[in-house]
Amino acid sequence: MSPTVTRAGAEALDHLRPLWLVLHHHHQAVGGPALGPYVDDEASWAARRSLYAGFLARGGFAVLAERDGRLAGYAMVAVTPVEETLMPDTWRTGDRVAEIETLVVDPVEQRGAQAHAALLDRVDEELASEGVADVLIGAIVTNTDAIRLYERRGFRPAWVYLLRLGERDRDRA
Repeated sequence: MSPTVTRAGAEALDHLRPLWLVLHHHHQAVGGPALGPYVDDEASWAARRSLYAGFLARGGFAVLAERDGRLAGYAMVAVTPVEETLMPDTWRTGDRVAEIETLVVDPVEQRGAQAHAALLDRVDEELASEGVADVLIGAIVTNTDAIRLYERRGFRPAWVYLLRLGERDRDRA
């Protein structure tokens, strides 16, 4: 049985914390110590909540997957005028570009990726209704399961960010 997926706004922000922390811990697991050090849970959620509030204030949206009255997953989508992105100097796009900033599903809900598919389907529907066809999504490079999922949905690699973290990396040199 697929979850029920609905669009949400700022009223849902505080309900997202537990699943954000699941993803924060997953990032640490797939990134490993090579990509650390990582911020603690409180700092992570405070920064992420603020980021989400900004996305929602500028026309972004969230979609929530619920099963039996419980949050099973969510996607947070930022919608940005193309001129505020890095895209107009390289790719032809529409007037607005969407970025799926977060896609997370409770590990209990990992049944055949139904919740992932339901969330991504709803994101596609919402964007189509707003006339937004150009979409980005990112993943930690070692998160091969997520990358495969996104590629099955039509995304393809476009660029890779490399990371150097101040003191930690200088100490290794």
